[in-house]
Amino acid sequence: MKRQKRSDSQNDNPFQVLTEELIFLILDFLETAPLDKKSFALTCKAFYAAEARHRRALRPLRAEHLPALAARYPSVTDLDLSLCPRVGDGALALVAGAYGETLRRLDLSRSRWFTGNGLLNVGARCGNLVELDLSNATELRDAGVAAVARAKNLRKLWLARCKLVTDMGIGCIAVGCRKLRLICLKWCVGIGDLGVDLVAIKCKELTSLNLSYLPITEKCLPSIFKLQLLEDLVLEGCFGIDDGSLGVDLLKQGCKTLKKLDISGCQNISHTGLSKLTSISGGLEKLILADGSPVTLDLVDGLNKLSMLQSIVLDGCPVTSEGLRAIGSLCISLRELSLSKCLGVTDEALSLLVSKQKDLRKLDITCCRKITDVSIASIANSCTGLTSLKMESCTLVPQEAFVLVGQKCHYLEELDLTDNEIDDEGLMSLSSCSKLSSLKIGICLNITDRGLTYVGMFCSKLKELDLYRSTGVTDVGISAIAGGCPGLEILNTSYCTSITDKALISLSKCSKLKTLEIRGCILVTSIGLAAIAMNCRQLSRLDIKKCYEIDDSGMIPLAHFSQNLRQINLSYSSVTDVGLLSLASISCLQSFTMLHLQGLVPGGLAAALLACGGLTKVKLHLSLRSLLPELLIRHVEARGCVFEWRDKEFQAELDPKCWKLQLEDVMQ
Repeated sequence: MKRQKRSDSQNDNPFQVLTEELIFLILDFLETAPLDKKSFALTCKAFYAAEARHRRALRPLRAEHLPALAARYPSVTDLDLSLCPRVGDGALALVAGAYGETLRRLDLSRSRWFTGNGLLNVGARCGNLVELDLSNATELRDAGVAAVARAKNLRKLWLARCKLVTDMGIGCIAVGCRKLRLICLKWCVGIGDLGVDLVAIKCKELTSLNLSYLPITEKCLPSIFKLQLLEDLVLEGCFGIDDGSLGVDLLKQGCKTLKKLDISGCQNISHTGLSKLTSISGGLEKLILADGSPVTLDLVDGLNKLSMLQSIVLDGCPVTSEGLRAIGSLCISLRELSLSKCLGVTDEALSLLVSKQKDLRKLDITCCRKITDVSIASIANSCTGLTSLKMESCTLVPQEAFVLVGQKCHYLEELDLTDNEIDDEGLMSLSSCSKLSSLKIGICLNITDRGLTYVGMFCSKLKELDLYRSTGVTDVGISAIAGGCPGLEILNTSYCTSITDKALISLSKCSKLKTLEIRGCILVTSIGLAAIAMNCRQLSRLDIKKCYEIDDSGMIPLAHFSQNLRQINLSYSSVTDVGLLSLASISCLQSFTMLHLQGLVPGGLAAALLACGGLTKVKLHLSLRSLLPELLIRHVEARGCVFEWRDKEFQAELDPKCWKLQLEDVMQ
């Protein structure tokens, strides 16, 4: 007997009663979960079409995908082409035609091959464009920049490292884009006083101006300081500006709204010039003086009028005890302080400083090699609200000091203890910091699985863990982390030589893992790598250098399951051209490094280079240069790939303690 057909009511899709507004609301909740969003779109044709109409942002890997993407996604407002190595004028014309009414943000920061004609299409046809990033367009000239001036509604423009642009080109921008609020001209060494002067005069709504490493002098400063809305001014590496450039009359003109000032590397500005600059605005909140003049009492005295100052960056500056004590006394509202690589930091001065800065949230004392447990005790007792503490290579701090940090600083989210004497007792204490999301304990030779077990038990929010050369860690510790930190995204276990496949199999439970570095883990094989590939589908960066037991059998699961892989280092492994060819099926793959691959033959390498169409960077040994056809190299380069040829000898691995002693000799 034939089955009766189901009634129309039984065939109805219950989701069809949902309005597009409700479906869009559901998709809004899935913005941070791309895999879930993909699953939603594949549920049915209606959802597939709805997701296409809802999509506002695109980040394609290759420009040749643009025609299909433009046909599927009609409402894109944010287009990021920074992953496309080659974006020609034709591609930009297509973008302008497809998204002329909707496009608001366009990122070309790592793209090449376009000219002024392509930019003219975008500028003339995309009337709603408000943000454009052309950073690293090293071949872009004045004619191309002049085309951008057609985008009259532009609010933000990045031209970092556009070294061929001159005053003439930036002058066209100043005249055409008068609504600009942010412009970045970092390393635009062809732009001088005239160009900057024009920008400041014409673009009166500017709130952010980055002039890093420009050959400017005092001639353009009057126009800059007349900007009534300027909040962020970056003069990093502007060696043409000195104390004499900063006249009293000049500084009286304006900039009362300035909140952030960066004069790092301006060694011609002493405490005298700084005092003049800081008198511009009493509302300054962040001051960056890295690699500048010595931090003396006179310099800090220039900060006494900055009642709103919350952040000071002094990285690389020589400091005096008087200067640090003055910071503690005069800067009463500090929340961030960076003293990374500052020579002259002592226990006495640092202790006094932090004792008066109880609201400090972020502290960086990286490579302050003179401090001991005295400073750490003062930090722990005074700054209990710390969320970030960076103290790499503070080698005089004893093991006991880290216990106190864990007991007092319960709000820590970021902690860098690389190259320190911390042990398992210290990790047990620090595990009470339940909000910890980033922990770096590389080159810590006193920690073992016992300490890591505590971290795995109590730091469930951990996303980044660095165990580089912490050789006391084995499979047991990694398994504890994998079991207790399901949100782990970044893991570095390079040169932890006791780790085996068992650790990788445990890690395969961390489905959000994106970066895995297991360089020098000589016991790991293709079996462990296969477990990672099958279960960690979001993996985008993999380093298996000097994993001698990983061969072609590990590449096949990667090729099949790791379709998000973008960067891989295969140096010194046992992978041959067969395994390399299998990786060609990963459409996302953009960069690989292959040095000293014994099983690699020129023919196989050539085939892999041709098959991997999305490559943007390849590192190879110089000896292979003459073995590859010149036409092949030119063809791959024409697709947007950059070759880096390294003449590097085969290196044997050192004992960890011997390696650390060599590092200390270099740093002294």
